[in-house]
Amino acid sequence: MKIAKDWKEYQVLSSSQGEKLERWGDYVLLRPDPQVIWKSNDLEKICKIDAIYRRSNQGGGQWQFNSKLPEQWTISWKDLKFIVKPMGFKHTGLFPEQAVNWSDISQLLKNANRKIKVLNLFAYSGAASVVCAKRGADVTHVDASKGMVELAKQNAKLNGIDNIRFLVDDCKKFIEREIRRGNSYDAIIMDPPSYGRGGNGQTWKLEDDLFDFVCLTKKVLSDKPLFVLISSYTTGLQPGVLNNILTLCFGKGGIDADEIGLPSQDGLVLPCGARGIKVF
Repeated sequence: MKIAKDWKEYQVLSSSQGEKLERWGDYVLLRPDPQVIWKSNDLEKICKIDAIYRRSNQGGGQWQFNSKLPEQWTISWKDLKFIVKPMGFKHTGLFPEQAVNWSDISQLLKNANRKIKVLNLFAYSGAASVVCAKRGADVTHVDASKGMVELAKQNAKLNGIDNIRFLVDDCKKFIEREIRRGNSYDAIIMDPPSYGRGGNGQTWKLEDDLFDFVCLTKKVLSDKPLFVLISSYTTGLQPGVLNNILTLCFGKGGIDADEIGLPSQDGLVLPCGARGIKVF
């Protein structure tokens, strides 16, 4: 397992019975987590909690605010800042475990000794886009959610970055158009959802669509590719699955597939999905 250990303003405090207690800068949040099937202690008694995401029996849920929180605030990772914003479906606009990937791609870009064109697909609020741009890459950021792209633009502005091309688009359709245009990229990052529905009624199901999509992206890789990185939060999808997909789509060798996680103040490590990276 790769563990994101280099946070100073974020920390998992504890986890129990389907929930995790986290410190995000000056504020403590309690959120559901399906991986937490163990029982340790009563999380609501550990410390003052500023906001709790309460699940509904009818599906979804809502935030319960116990203190007056700002609409959004920032936390730092190394030399970068990211916006934290409690949103629908328990999200905060940031996945701290992804710092594992940010560290690796930062080093790869540093070692490349050339200008790298990065394509970030299903790019969410743009943390990986900001990392790559700050390390000197030219970045194209693609996500189907206009709201998430707007948040990504705020993250870029917060870090003084202006070399990211932001696009609100369906990722598969964008790739197909880039193939027809003859455009190419040296590195591809993707964080596809488990399930999604496009504006024209098209559906995405990771188990059915991921392999073909990853293989399709090979057609927009440059003649001198640097890396392809896949992240997944789909429960039950093992790192070995990502290893096999990358091997079949891009060939053997240079593949690192791992579970990723976050250390907790109570001595546990919280599993947070999987990642696979192919370095050429």
